Amino acid sequence: MSLCVLCVSVACTRKAATAPPLVAQVSGTLDVTGLSAPVRIVRDRWGVPHIYAQRQDDLFVAGAELATAPEARGRLEAGVSRLDDGMVTWLEQAIDGYMAEVDLPPKFVIPGGTQLSAQLDVARSVLRRAERRIVTLASSEDLSDSTVLKHVNRASDLLFAMARFADVSEPELFEGRGRSSAGAK
Repeated sequence: MSLCVLCVSVACTRKAATAPPLVAQVSGTLDVTGLSAPVRIVRDRWGVPHIYAQRQDDLFVAGAELATAPEARGRLEAGVSRLDDGMVTWLEQAIDGYMAEVDLPPKFVIPGGTQLSAQLDVARSVLRRAERRIVTLASSEDLSDSTVLKHVNRASDLLFAMARFADVSEPELFEGRGRSSAGAK
């Protein structure tokens, strides 16, 4: 069996020429240039070691799962080439841990308060793009399992939580994010 050029998975039976365009878009968004690169910049530049240290591989698992033809999905292995509920639970626990340290203001949070949070927000926006495409894919094709959508959603929530945590040391970043009547005409 050959490797799929979309997801580098032996279980995948789709080829780039025959894969639905939306699958290729999702895979491209989750690949190295789409999301992994911004996450790696955050990890390497800012010394945030566990930002997807292991979970970064989950992005490739998601891509493999999405690019796998329906008839081959039975060959995917949970936690290896298919996302599972334990991976989603890990993300939820990490989100809770970060958000326990953040006191969000009761108003819209403008992304990118610091350079680190800005880079996290860029990664989050790329992941949200992938999530929107997965939702479209789910409505147009038979998405074998909703775990991939839950995982991508929670992963983007984790990046939001981490970005807000990165702003905590500068509380003034949370000030003035609402509309002020002083400048209104």
